[in-house]
Amino acid sequence: MPLRPYRPLLATALMVLALAGCSSTKDELEYVERPPETIYAEAEAAMKAGTYKTAAKLYDEVERQHPYSQWATKAQLMAAYAHYEDLKYDDAILALDRFIQLHPGAPEVAYAYYMRALAYYEQITDVRRDQRMTRNALNALQEVVRRFPETEYARDAKLKIDLTNDHLAGKEMEVGRFYLRQGQYTAAIGRFRAVIENFQTTSHTPEALHRLVECYLALGITDEARTAAAVLGHNYPGSEWYMDSYALLVDANVRPARNEQSWISRALSSLSPF
Repeated sequence: MPLRPYRPLLATALMVLALAGCSSTKDELEYVERPPETIYAEAEAAMKAGTYKTAAKLYDEVERQHPYSQWATKAQLMAAYAHYEDLKYDDAILALDRFIQLHPGAPEVAYAYYMRALAYYEQITDVRRDQRMTRNALNALQEVVRRFPETEYARDAKLKIDLTNDHLAGKEMEVGRFYLRQGQYTAAIGRFRAVIENFQTTSHTPEALHRLVECYLALGITDEARTAAAVLGHNYPGSEWYMDSYALLVDANVRPARNEQSWISRALSSLSPF
């Protein structure tokens, strides 16, 4: 005779699921219209309480119930801010892109561009990882400066652009040092030159020039080594990196171009647009 002990339990479970489904459907279909200012006030209270996910939903509800009200426009921007505070940066960026597309002439659009840049900026990762988000942040920050140059947002964006460039230069240095340790001098030179040519105002430039001296000497290209050292000595004469480069040239029996102004001038024009 077959065993049938679980059938009543199965029937009960199916009934519970069916009832739950009906309840869920009822909740989704239920619509209680309220004044926009009431919902907005609840959203603000949720923001103050730090329940950002709830706040974002309430701001979205303002737009859902009153899409053509002045409250809806404010709620769209505040929903993006709630996502940002909740560390949901991708959601914030999507909301801000939508706001910018729908309200390109709104007084708050400069803030929207700035918040969008911050959402990318907060996702910058360690130099050992992929720097796609860093490049996105740089592009977004530059757009703030280009579109709204006289605003406070542009002033802060400029500071963050410097930090972002320094981060990108750090990535190039990280890869360049790896190639240098592996004895892949040509590949390393490409990375160090990228720092000098694209990120010359960053803190990594003196080291990049010194590493070029190392690479060129390792390859036996003494003229290029002297050129890199001349640029380093001209721009950072008292730096530790120049002292190290000078010592390398002396050890390699290459006369450094420390006091030859004509040589330094040629070096500056050939290696870097300082």
